[in-house]
Amino acid sequence: MPADTARTLAGLFAQRVDRTPNATAYREFADGAWRDHSWAAMARAVSRWRTGLAGEHLAPGERVALSIPNGVDWVCFDQAALALGLVTVPLYTTDSPGNMAHILADSGARLLLLDRDEQWTALLEHGTPLPALKRVLCRQRAGSCQEPRLQAVHDWLPERSDGDAAPYAATAVDAADGPPDHADADPDATATLVYTSGTTGPPKGVMLSHRNILTNAEAVLQRIPARPTDVFLSFLPLAHAFERTVGYYLPMMSGCAVAYARSIEQLREDLLSVQPTVLLSVPRVYDKIYLAIQDKLGRFGIKRLLFDATVALGWRRFQAAQGRRRPPGPLGRLLWALLRPLVAAPVLNRLGGRLRVAVSGGAPLSATVARFFVGLGLPLTEGYGLTEAGPVVTNVELERFRPGCVGLPLPGVALRLGPQQEIFVRGPNVTKGYWGQPEATAAAIDADGWLHTGDVGEIDAEGYVRIRGRLKEIIVTSTGEKVPPTDMEAALTMEPLFDQAMVVGEGRPYLTAVLVLADKPWRQLAAKLGHDADDPAALADPFVLSAAQAKVDDRLRDFPHHAQVHGLHLTRTPWTIDNGLLTPTMKLKRDALMGRLGTAIEALYRHPRPERAKPAH
Repeated sequence: MPADTARTLAGLFAQRVDRTPNATAYREFADGAWRDHSWAAMARAVSRWRTGLAGEHLAPGERVALSIPNGVDWVCFDQAALALGLVTVPLYTTDSPGNMAHILADSGARLLLLDRDEQWTALLEHGTPLPALKRVLCRQRAGSCQEPRLQAVHDWLPERSDGDAAPYAATAVDAADGPPDHADADPDATATLVYTSGTTGPPKGVMLSHRNILTNAEAVLQRIPARPTDVFLSFLPLAHAFERTVGYYLPMMSGCAVAYARSIEQLREDLLSVQPTVLLSVPRVYDKIYLAIQDKLGRFGIKRLLFDATVALGWRRFQAAQGRRRPPGPLGRLLWALLRPLVAAPVLNRLGGRLRVAVSGGAPLSATVARFFVGLGLPLTEGYGLTEAGPVVTNVELERFRPGCVGLPLPGVALRLGPQQEIFVRGPNVTKGYWGQPEATAAAIDADGWLHTGDVGEIDAEGYVRIRGRLKEIIVTSTGEKVPPTDMEAALTMEPLFDQAMVVGEGRPYLTAVLVLADKPWRQLAAKLGHDADDPAALADPFVLSAAQAKVDDRLRDFPHHAQVHGLHLTRTPWTIDNGLLTPTMKLKRDALMGRLGTAIEALYRHPRPERAKPAH
């Protein structure tokens, strides 16, 4: 369904209902079983939500916010709001009350949908005035809060809609309660405010229009077509622009079904139950699977030999299919016929066994991890984007995927490199700007319509794009070397001992790192070195530091000389959203971390570059 045909996101839903009313739209786990919802059933549910929202008498363009888990209610609220010309403001369910309060105040949200009433209690306790907010809806009420704006969804939602007799009631509500028919709606009107992650300051509301999102979804489909028989498994938050565009509106455009995972903790079970054909994920999920397999294999043994041989042979076959390497001979083909069902198939079966497209986005995927999964036969590809671009900027067909690259510019999207190798983007997917921040908008989008992404990259002769890091995060040492820390941090967290990593060294003579230790590997290392793992003093022991340094050196061995780490601070305190050190999208809040760890970091530079002692055996 082309973007020009749908015109708006509400129009997309209306036409999908009209075209395939009896097809499965969504699958959700409820009352102990997976339950399917047809497009016709979704239309009736959306009509109820629209009638409820129409009763609030909000004007088109006013903002309504929601913070609930992915699911049918999320879709119903969003589509009902869009049909009335309202602007949806998604919030992460894991976000801090302070961040949520900032977004609600900044957007001037008039209505808020929450999952539980304790979320509202936490917002009240934060103390940020929210004078524009006139109604707060909760799906679950367990507390005794009697705040007058608070109401349970089941009390607020009408038993039936004003348009129950219509196939799609979005056109059946009186025109006084909403905008005109979808055919007359403005594709360039703001559909949603998606707030940035806020790594370097308060989050900014990115204004995305209907056209921004629809053309972006259409361009992705031109590169990697979806099938009406596809089943997506949705587990990334719908507050994230990547999941919203590619995992929600894109399947609607193609008539695919979406199954909503119960939780990250139950993802493994849901993959086996749902058996999706399309999986959208962030690199950390692939990393965890990779690390778990590596841990089970150990360093030596027949299982390790078979696994390494399978990955190497599978990777060679993949490169041969791209014409970049000679294909395996008769022996190689025979080995693959044996190793594929013995080694590769069990791993792919744990992902449901039916995947035909696995996408990594949201952050760079380790080339090592990518080659591993491609070698096992996973149909993997990678893309790059940012909220301000709708959000997808690049992707690549499965057969043309190259680990370490994020693909090619989408059809209709132009890329070029500006000063300092900053990636500039122009196309119909680029935002109109930041909500209420004309100066920030002017700084991000120049007079010629180029979005300055803030990402540093490279574009090779064939047009493939590589991401080197964020411009604001580039470390410039006192020797003048420029180091993008994100690649180094990704490499360090591929070491099982390190859960999290931050490389520092701005204005310093050399780089150091703060590392959060993973509990089980740390206990194993502490026992090996004769330490009590729960004794904080053990983290500063020279032999512990030397052992950790050896693992750091091994992970950074392929980096240049100036991108090596020469001092470590070890900690067991994780960086989380709750303690203010991670964004809701799990990015490091570097300024907050530097402030929290300033004393420890200063201590790493009080003496000359440390000499490295060999760890005890």
